[in-house]
Amino acid sequence: MELIELFKAAIIGIVQGITEWLPISSTGHMIIADEFIQLNVSPDFMKIFLVVIQLGSIMAVIVLYFKRLNPFASSKNKEGRKRTWWLWLKVAVACIPAAIVGLLLDNWFEENFYNAITVALALVLYGVAFIIVERFKGADKPLEKATVPDVSNEPTAYVGKHSAAALAAQSITAKTAPPSRKTAPAKRRPASKQPHKQNNEVVAEVDNLSFARALGIGLFQCLAIVPGTSRSGATILGGRILGVSRAAAAEFSFFLAIPVMFGWSLLRTFKAFVLDGIVLTNTEWGVFTVGVIVAFLVSILAIKFLMEYIRKHSFEIFGWYRIVLGIVVLGFFALSGQLFIVQ
Repeated sequence: MELIELFKAAIIGIVQGITEWLPISSTGHMIIADEFIQLNVSPDFMKIFLVVIQLGSIMAVIVLYFKRLNPFASSKNKEGRKRTWWLWLKVAVACIPAAIVGLLLDNWFEENFYNAITVALALVLYGVAFIIVERFKGADKPLEKATVPDVSNEPTAYVGKHSAAALAAQSITAKTAPPSRKTAPAKRRPASKQPHKQNNEVVAEVDNLSFARALGIGLFQCLAIVPGTSRSGATILGGRILGVSRAAAAEFSFFLAIPVMFGWSLLRTFKAFVLDGIVLTNTEWGVFTVGVIVAFLVSILAIKFLMEYIRKHSFEIFGWYRIVLGIVVLGFFALSGQLFIVQ
């Protein structure tokens, strides 16, 4: 077993672990990495490796969110288990569009659009989209919480300003508040001159996602069939457009990846080892193991970083990064004479 090959596998695992969860396109980074890190393995193994290495990234999500995603957790009551099952049902609904599109069009897109121009254009296009959406949406403003006691044993619900609960609370406050001095009523501006107030209220928690929004995010996930788009980027962007907070959009993107990427990895593994009868060398087994383990460890760090970062910042920086990377990809392959061929 060659140590240099294991070192290369570790580098690829690092690239995979970081770029799978940040909305910056793992494909764009992988094709650059593949130009500089030439693994001494068979072409058939390399095709499997770049897919199966995603298992490491998926395991990171399962480990980090195991309690939340486990409907059988002993710490959950009946209501908590019910919410978990509903969450999984929303994930299943959101995965339907990508499953259909992937089965019908994946091979065709790979044969006709897997080239540097497509990847670069997708990187730049969605980079611009991130910048526009984040500037338009502005800071997340969660829907206001009810100010009356919650007796339904449900998680605290987000309600509007004029809901029954909010009006009841306002009525109670008005009756118990001490009398105040009379003041002249404020002059109301004409409707045409009222300042426009942007409504940035969002769904702040994944559990509060409706099935319609979940399906909408699933439709956006279909865009990731175009190389360079980024699966996480498409779902996060879709969530932001549909009125979901940054944190909730990122988390739902993580959850959507579990069935999609896990199923795709198992399908490719079954096809390679059972149907095609591929046999791996000792070095290839080593590359496989190191790549998956490193991708798992780095993914944990990447997910924690992203969730902490977006608590205080927007996704705009990732948009600018995508634009720069798209220009780099286009320039690199133009200079190397491989502009229309990316292996």
